[in-house]
Amino acid sequence: MKSDKRFVVLGLGSFGTALARRLSENGCRVTGVDQSETRVEALKDVLYEAVVGDVTDRATLEELLVAQANAVFISLGEKIETSLLTALHAREVGARRVVVKGVTDEHGRILRHLGVERIVFPEAEMAVQLADSMTWPNVLDALVIDTEHRLIELAVPECLSGQTLRQADLRRKYGCLVLGVKDHLTGHLTLNPDGDFRLTDDQLLLVIGRKEELARMSQLS
Repeated sequence: MKSDKRFVVLGLGSFGTALARRLSENGCRVTGVDQSETRVEALKDVLYEAVVGDVTDRATLEELLVAQANAVFISLGEKIETSLLTALHAREVGARRVVVKGVTDEHGRILRHLGVERIVFPEAEMAVQLADSMTWPNVLDALVIDTEHRLIELAVPECLSGQTLRQADLRRKYGCLVLGVKDHLTGHLTLNPDGDFRLTDDQLLLVIGRKEELARMSQLS
């Protein structure tokens, strides 16, 4: 499916390459930039535009028209100073949204002072996701809303099978709100189910709440 969105990925290491490939697969127009000709060559047939260039050079960013992109992603490995300089220049030339792969907490704090919209810590985020999936195996997926809240996809615990949502009373017991119920076999999604909706063991719950409350609920069996 084609998209009218355009993104610029600065730095084509493992994270930047994976990001650029996926955005391209999603139908977006992606410009990938790196100083390494080898990295750029590997993506020239995948991306809308693959460029060999110095991403710390302000003039290069202006030529890439980053101000016209929906977002600019900066992924420069462990090179903190290079990352900061690139983020500074991206902001100065008018980038609307800047997302940076973070290296350390201090790096992240400086980036926030520069006005970077989002700092991503891939290894830390993946570690948290893996730990949660091992701790609560009935949680199939999770989306971080903010520092306190999550949206999770949870297999209906056996102890709730056969009950209505009113009987389960999850909001009072756990402070969690059921936004939808999905049939695991057909994929059919019922949004905002009422209290008379009956749960079965072949359904998935879409639940939003505070992470501590969701953690308690996830221990149901």
